[in-house]
Amino acid sequence: MHAVPFVLASIVAAGMAPAGLRELHERGLVRDNYRGRALPCPAGLVVVAAAAAALVPLAGLAQLAGAHWLRPELPTVALYAFGVAFLGLADDALVGGARGWRGHGAALLRGRLSPGALKAVGSLGLALLALAGPGRSDADYLLGAAVLVLATNLFNLLDLRPGRSIKALALLGVGLSLGAWDLAPLWALGLFAGPVLVLGLYDLRERAMLGDTGSNLVGALAGLWLVLTLSTLGLAIALAIMAPITLYGEFRSISALVERVPLLRHLDSLGRPLHA
Repeated sequence: MHAVPFVLASIVAAGMAPAGLRELHERGLVRDNYRGRALPCPAGLVVVAAAAAALVPLAGLAQLAGAHWLRPELPTVALYAFGVAFLGLADDALVGGARGWRGHGAALLRGRLSPGALKAVGSLGLALLALAGPGRSDADYLLGAAVLVLATNLFNLLDLRPGRSIKALALLGVGLSLGAWDLAPLWALGLFAGPVLVLGLYDLRERAMLGDTGSNLVGALAGLWLVLTLSTLGLAIALAIMAPITLYGEFRSISALVERVPLLRHLDSLGRPLHA
């Protein structure tokens, strides 16, 4: 029963995607990808719309008919996922602002509040609010918030090639699910994970771009998956792994690193359309 939100939201996203992406294109909401091809963007907006639309029958029937398909973690997931997606949408609406935490910090020192700086501060506030409440130690609470914020930023840095952030999320999810031998976190994220995978296929095939709206949401799901699966020690290890990768991405090109490592280059290119 807990798989129902994942399945329903995926179906809704598949139905909405063609019209939603066409609407973005017709309204001039396009962006050039790394090959200079103009694509509908932000496709992450369709993910948000599909998740919100799926909530109508899911939440209504859960309350009125006593259906037991919503995980108790959903309010936490929805608060952070919807929140960072809309912070990313603000970033998408003001393309050309500062990039990376260094750029956001420099903008603040010049007296300018970039959308990215707002996103960074807002993500932290949302993480602290989403994880607040009984049942967590102080260490678990602070580590969880740090993991959420860092994952959100890291997947934003990864989203520079078609499908890269989606593949990273899929690999992380498979690893966590097998390691914990537990699908409960996936079902808790299902309302968003299903639409993300559907629109991720459009992103991978270079038919749309997720934008900051989508990459923020992908990063939110990665962070939430870690928080819902790992112990306090596990969260500390995850933080220790993500921090240097994020730092590297702030100063160097992750894409250049991927191109230099044959295995990473192969995984990165899987599923993309062939081109000259």
